[in-house]
Amino acid sequence: MTRRQTVDEADLTRRLDAMSLKEKVTLLTGGDAWTLTPVAAAGLASLTLSDGPVGPRGPSFGGDTPPALLFPSPSSLAAAWDEDTAYETGRLMGLKAREIGVHVLLAPTVNLHRSPLGGRHFECYSEDPHLTARVTVGFIRGVQSAGVAATVKHFVGNDSETERMTYDARIDEKTLREVYLPPFEAAVREAGVWAVMAAYNSVNGTTMTENGRLLMEVLKQEWGFDGVVVSDWQAARTTEASALAGLDLVMPGPDGPWGDALIAAVEQGAVPPAVIDDKVRRILRLAARVGALDEVAGPGHIPVPPDVRSRMRQLAVQGSVLLRNDGLLPMRPGTLRKVALIGPNAVRFATQGGGSAQVTPEHVVTPLDGLRRALGEDIEITVHPGVFPHTKLLPLDGGTATDPVTGEPGVRLDYLDADGNLVSDEHKDPANWWFPIILGAGVEELTVRTRLGLRDSGTHRLSVIGTGHFTLRVPGHEPLTHEQLQEGDDIAALLLNPPSHTFAFPAVRGETDIMLSVRPQRNLPYPVTLLGLGYDVPRGTDEDELEAAVAAAAEADAVVLMVGSDSDTEAENVDRTTLTLRGRQDELVERVCAANPRTAVVVNAGSPFLLPWAERPAALLWSWFPGQEGADAIADVLTGAEPGGRLPTTFPTAEADVPVLSTQPVDGTLDYSEGDLIGHRGYAAHGTTPLFPFGHGLSYTTWDYEDFVVTGDIERGLSIRVTLRNTGGRAGREVVQAYLDPAGDEPQRLIGFAAVEAGASEAVIATITVPAETLTVWSAAGWVPRTGPHRIRVGRSAADLRLTAAVPRAS
Repeated sequence: MTRRQTVDEADLTRRLDAMSLKEKVTLLTGGDAWTLTPVAAAGLASLTLSDGPVGPRGPSFGGDTPPALLFPSPSSLAAAWDEDTAYETGRLMGLKAREIGVHVLLAPTVNLHRSPLGGRHFECYSEDPHLTARVTVGFIRGVQSAGVAATVKHFVGNDSETERMTYDARIDEKTLREVYLPPFEAAVREAGVWAVMAAYNSVNGTTMTENGRLLMEVLKQEWGFDGVVVSDWQAARTTEASALAGLDLVMPGPDGPWGDALIAAVEQGAVPPAVIDDKVRRILRLAARVGALDEVAGPGHIPVPPDVRSRMRQLAVQGSVLLRNDGLLPMRPGTLRKVALIGPNAVRFATQGGGSAQVTPEHVVTPLDGLRRALGEDIEITVHPGVFPHTKLLPLDGGTATDPVTGEPGVRLDYLDADGNLVSDEHKDPANWWFPIILGAGVEELTVRTRLGLRDSGTHRLSVIGTGHFTLRVPGHEPLTHEQLQEGDDIAALLLNPPSHTFAFPAVRGETDIMLSVRPQRNLPYPVTLLGLGYDVPRGTDEDELEAAVAAAAEADAVVLMVGSDSDTEAENVDRTTLTLRGRQDELVERVCAANPRTAVVVNAGSPFLLPWAERPAALLWSWFPGQEGADAIADVLTGAEPGGRLPTTFPTAEADVPVLSTQPVDGTLDYSEGDLIGHRGYAAHGTTPLFPFGHGLSYTTWDYEDFVVTGDIERGLSIRVTLRNTGGRAGREVVQAYLDPAGDEPQRLIGFAAVEAGASEAVIATITVPAETLTVWSAAGWVPRTGPHRIRVGRSAADLRLTAAVPRAS
């Protein structure tokens, strides 16, 4: 049930009538990057928006944003295969958003895993439209139960990042309706979402902010969406075309293509006043729903539960997928004396992907902390990175750098004129990067001065993030220079993927003063720049670190080996170019497993990678990007917590096996010519066996599927009851999956699922309800029931279906 009925439409009309045309149009563009302009005449307070797929960050973006709760990534949430878990996640995020004054959460991201190379794969739920839709509905209902608007995005065809601002997604109507639109339709029709974000890209020749057929005819008229259509940031490029197409809110502001130009368009008759009134009414309706009219308290003012962190930890456990286990797991502390914790992600844990969804976590549990807690103080744990596959260094921290003027943790930033004279200066705290740095009148150069406390002698590394010409001066060494420039003036590209260069210099243990001179690149549309510093202590070569890791593995009773990616490898605004793990990680796994067969490999990544060594370790656990409590969750699973996850996307054996791999537009066009044959349906259609199939995931117990009954029919919907028994020696969780096996050559499709729990030797019944709409197909006449005989198959994954029954015929 939605909360649309709670809004007093007559009251909205009175408020609308009290506004002038200028007030109305001013409301339709953001007051700044994250808020809307308040309108006193309408009793409208300012609305605050925040990014939010992994938790609300608040009205800011950059390296110095306030600390926030960092939840597991959306791909981890989808791996739980549970609508109630999605609801709980959304509710917690909604409560946190309320606590920090956010009215609109810019989440969930429901674009599909069309290609595993997609840069925001980690931020999306699944390759399957049905699984994505169910998680979407649960999440939105949870967020909005707290009186905070969810924003389903990015509508539509924004399934990759290359040329994302301009590419034209060519998608036939049947594929659009059956594959890419269902999650959005479920968000509107079932969850009653209060906001939809229009994407950057075009679909079938028309950019989405001007796509009247999809925004107006499908979204608003056919589906009955009564909320606000907001542009992605800087996606709106025209005045009349976007206004008439159904876009309601241009972000960010206060500049944009509407404003005075839209007032003129209304006064000249190009845009009817009724169009403006409809947009304003939608924003007023949104304000009423979130409690921003007359400062009336909105619903859901419940405090964030004090155990939210333990709940986040459990969410990460529920999303963890046990891919293989030869009996090593769960580890039993009483049988161990020495454990080797190895791998680049063991020492640089990846909690989230990169891009606009990033938050600054209030804290991060490290893998060593998690394993120490789980195993106890009596067990010796050694730690070795093995290899260094990262492209960027970690941010310079306050424990290493101090301002030479004040002695505070951080740096001194000087603004200089063309002659090197000081214009102004300021203290900057350590952060990933600083933006915006305002280049005021006369400022031609920046210098960053800091005092580094070097804990070891050797080759130290300092990286600079940003664009321009850089000179590093370290006492006793010749200056080091580097120039890195950005093509074009896309400020989003600089913010989301700032380039980095690393300087290396020898130094002995102690303190040393360094100075970085910067002549910023000045091609951005505003007089601003971005700047940041990274640092790394002396380390051995990859070969040195590999040999040390292998030696430690050989001496241990068991090994936990953590490999994967990071927020630079998987990030918004850039697609990956390969599915191979970066650097020498594959070699590290092979050599460690050879040294100690009692190795559990944990892959800490948000999207699929090739695992040519998958049969080598005794156990293989996929942790995704599990958020701030994720390392505790990993340790929980390694030592006995039930791994609740099942794969929401297919893992390939080789890149050539992937049904859709390329994300590269050709002459500006991205052709979705594969139709609905993405993910597991594509593997089935091509007769390709993946490394791990869609829906796969092991339990710490075993299950026997004993019986199932199907009632109903194609035209009225189906009820599926599956009886299964836990045949193992401990309690466990199972995800029962139901697939329709259509007549003819069409591959099977997921139509429902249910998660159940049972104790040892206990039988349980899983009930799956399949609405008639799930069983229809798109035709020239619209949605029609399927014809011909069909089968229902149920089981543990798309490749492990244990029971089959015919679909009853319509009476």
